[in-house]
Amino acid sequence: MAHPHAPQPVQVRFLTPGVAVLLLLAAAGLAVVAARVFLGIGAVTNLSDQYPWGLWIGVDVAGGVALAAGGFTTAALGHVMHRERYHALVRPALLTAMLGYTFVAMGVCIDIGRWYYIWHPIFMWNGNSALFEVGICVTIYLNVLYIEFLPVVTERFIGRVDLPGALSRLNGFVDRGLRLLERGLSSTMSFFIIAGIVLSTLHQSSLGTLMVIAGPKMHPLWQTPVLPLLFLLSAISVGFPMVILESLLASRSLGLEPEMDLLSRIGRMTAPLLGVYLAFKLGDMFIRETFVHLARLDFPAVMFMVEVFFGIVVPLRLFLSEEARRSKAGLFTAAALAVGGVLLNRVNNFIVAYTPPFSFGRYVPSPGEVVVTVGFVSLLVLLYRAAVLVFPVISLPSRPRAPRTKYAVRG
Repeated sequence: MAHPHAPQPVQVRFLTPGVAVLLLLAAAGLAVVAARVFLGIGAVTNLSDQYPWGLWIGVDVAGGVALAAGGFTTAALGHVMHRERYHALVRPALLTAMLGYTFVAMGVCIDIGRWYYIWHPIFMWNGNSALFEVGICVTIYLNVLYIEFLPVVTERFIGRVDLPGALSRLNGFVDRGLRLLERGLSSTMSFFIIAGIVLSTLHQSSLGTLMVIAGPKMHPLWQTPVLPLLFLLSAISVGFPMVILESLLASRSLGLEPEMDLLSRIGRMTAPLLGVYLAFKLGDMFIRETFVHLARLDFPAVMFMVEVFFGIVVPLRLFLSEEARRSKAGLFTAAALAVGGVLLNRVNNFIVAYTPPFSFGRYVPSPGEVVVTVGFVSLLVLLYRAAVLVFPVISLPSRPRAPRTKYAVRG
């Protein structure tokens, strides 16, 4: 008889050889961040007045925002559309989105010249700025994500508060505070879920608005008035593939069996989303007749074709295949290509397509920029692993929980 599944902390050891490698990469990234903070942005990057943004904005920020879309797509599926069977995927997607947006905020902070002024937009509003809208939306949404994660924290510690030593006198006070927080969250969580979905759609599209403003500085293959719509459609289409990729990788790392039935189902839902995105992207290209630029076969043309073919067409074909969706390898390949395609789209828009009118050479990321990006990704993975070991995030077959304290009895 199969045991019912419920979110529980995963019982595996944290430190493994792979984790040790990630710790080294994360330490290297943080060391370069420290050098950037104390020595200035020019000491570790190849950014200049001609190229004021590069790898950190293209990948860490724009790419990170897009790939964190699994948070609002699964929230819409599980809570708004009331598809109860998919609730097992909501918490891991929420955790990934929360960590992803945290590192997006860190990426913005280290990328601006005077990082210690990162707080200015909160108090110095500019309603005519698309970047202001993105900054405010991301700031609010990041707080919403942490609020949405609070029920996981209260579930983990209510009835299990056991502070050490003299602090044990506060056990009852802390437990009552957690219960009060849980009751407050249960009555207001619907508001935060809706707010998170709305905020996500706003800033996902506004990132495209930033590049529309760039005007002739962008290559015609990507410069289009409908770029905000394309950014939004690409984020929606990559939400489920990111959930699939995260679930398969986490299951492999933690020694668990992935929820193949659920992953296959959301893979089937991904196909029409990718189809709509592809139709708008190709339709825009033919309406504006920018396909003539593909005949040049220069670097931007090749990057555009790689983005469309390997990032949209191939994963669309795989997600349409029942055989591929039922296979771990097929599902992983389709999801990885879709995720890679959207990430490449952001790199193409923010780096490849961008050419300032008075530039001297091309921008190439410095080793320091690469180390920071790799270090941030490594740190995100480490925090994800630590979180699922402590908090009830991943659904597992039910088993006896840790004994509760005397505060387990509700008053």
